[in-house]
Amino acid sequence: MHIFDTSGESPVAESPSGLSRRSFFQKASVAGAAGAATLIGLVHSAPGYSQSGFTASDVDIIVAAEMAEALAVTTYTTIVRTSSWFTRLPDDDQGYLYAARNEEMSHYNLAKAGSGADSPYTTFYYPKHMFTDAKVTLNTLVALEDAFIAAYLLGVRNFSTADLRVTSARIMGIESDHRTLARSLAGDVAPQDGGPIAKITGLQGVAENVRPPNNNGYERTMCWSGIQQAVTALLPFVNKAHATAAGFDTSKPRTFEPFTPHLATPLGDFISFTGCAAPSD
Repeated sequence: MHIFDTSGESPVAESPSGLSRRSFFQKASVAGAAGAATLIGLVHSAPGYSQSGFTASDVDIIVAAEMAEALAVTTYTTIVRTSSWFTRLPDDDQGYLYAARNEEMSHYNLAKAGSGADSPYTTFYYPKHMFTDAKVTLNTLVALEDAFIAAYLLGVRNFSTADLRVTSARIMGIESDHRTLARSLAGDVAPQDGGPIAKITGLQGVAENVRPPNNNGYERTMCWSGIQQAVTALLPFVNKAHATAAGFDTSKPRTFEPFTPHLATPLGDFISFTGCAAPSD
């Protein structure tokens, strides 16, 4: 079954930004399950797998998260370095994206510590005009954050220990912040860059009003039941063949560049599985 079951639904028309449910993910889902299974198979060769004490399912989720965080870091890095529309945002909006970049890098480092290896994927592909058209950027960014939120909710549901489940919930909360912040940027996009943008289309393919930016009463699960579904949704970003099938621009792949993150405050750092420092003697 395709990751998106569109039976009984009307197809979403191609948007002026070139991004729609059909062009964004659905065309790449034909072979998605097989591709996801191949990627999942890679994680069991991670050095930390046999001695970590994690279950096979735990490692699947951790390495999928590591891949997703490498993608997130690469996305935010490329926006702040190359997107001209970004430079015309208000300073506080620019600060949101710089902070998100650091947060995603911190998440990557935590996932890498769990897997014991680098991400199996470090080259990423994006929709056409991803970093030049503000609407394409924000549609894609919100869709990615939708996927990350749903993936970490799978961790909350399926991790084998309370420590891992709580950690997944803690990261999911930050991804939710990122989704809201990405939606909040839409109204501040300069007129010369097609702004202000009134509606953003996320992972579910529905153009949603950006007011209010925090438009969820409950986080969206995407009705995913296993991490393989999350991996399938991300395959166009990590695999050239799937990127081509989705209509992505494969002529300009972006490479993950790790760095040392600096979070805004140590109070918001990982600290420990409990989120608290050990009591002093």
